Amino acid sequence: MEAILVLILVLILLFLFFLAAFRPLRIVRDYERLVVFRLGRFVGERGPGLVWLWPVIDQAVKTNLREEFLEIPSQTCITQDNAPIGIDFLIYWKVVDPGLSVLKVRDFAGASQGIATTTLRAVIGDIPLDDVLAKREQLNQILRVKLDEVTERWGVKVTGVEIREIVPPREIQQAMNRQMAAERERRAVVLEADGKREASILVAEGAKQSAILNAEGQRQSAILNAEGTRQAANLNAEGYALALNKIFEAARTVDSKTMSLQYLEALKALGAGPATKFIFPMEFASLLKPLAGHVTEAMAEK
Repeated sequence: MEAILVLILVLILLFLFFLAAFRPLRIVRDYERLVVFRLGRFVGERGPGLVWLWPVIDQAVKTNLREEFLEIPSQTCITQDNAPIGIDFLIYWKVVDPGLSVLKVRDFAGASQGIATTTLRAVIGDIPLDDVLAKREQLNQILRVKLDEVTERWGVKVTGVEIREIVPPREIQQAMNRQMAAERERRAVVLEADGKREASILVAEGAKQSAILNAEGQRQSAILNAEGTRQAANLNAEGYALALNKIFEAARTVDSKTMSLQYLEALKALGAGPATKFIFPMEFASLLKPLAGHVTEAMAEK
């Protein structure tokens, strides 16, 4: 009985040693794949989950399917107009075919860095400096497409390229600074001129509106004055007419005796004056005839 227990223990120890030495069972995560070679020949991909590998005859290379990035250090490139600039950028990539990524390239990072630098110089050499500085997004797209064309045969997909920094020469930086200062000054002058023009337009518009309002006010005032004068004239004429009517009505009720007395009062007023000569019209004698008749009538009554 003891011999059987010892034998079982030995078998267990041998099995554990076998598992530790040859690792026939592998646990593969969901973002990993195992590229399996059997006696040196590629037989396929395994994973995710629990994977069995035959000891001795199977060998596996683990690959990562997650997106990664590769940093390309600053590279000096010559633009189309012969301006040297320094550019560094990032490459974002991911494995889409684990088998090709192991079979077709030994060091993807080193190979990608070499391809990236040569592609960058070729692309920058066809673009003027101003476009390099102004069209960064377009450069990113061009680099991504060209790199993806090369890495596709390695089972790798370039998902993005991001240029981090573009460093032009010092002389060009100084010229750019002067250009920006001149552009800001030009914009300031233009804005000031536009402001003065707008202010002049507003002042002229205000003066025009003021003149229009003044003229309108003067017109209304003249109309009101004319209307007042007309109404005053009408009222004066009406008053004069009423006065004449009253005089006419009063004159119709006056008899000849009253008129004679009025003539006598007029003569009395003339006689009281300092004048020694009086001039009477010829019609004055005819005016005194009624007075003489009234005197004769008065004497006869006595």
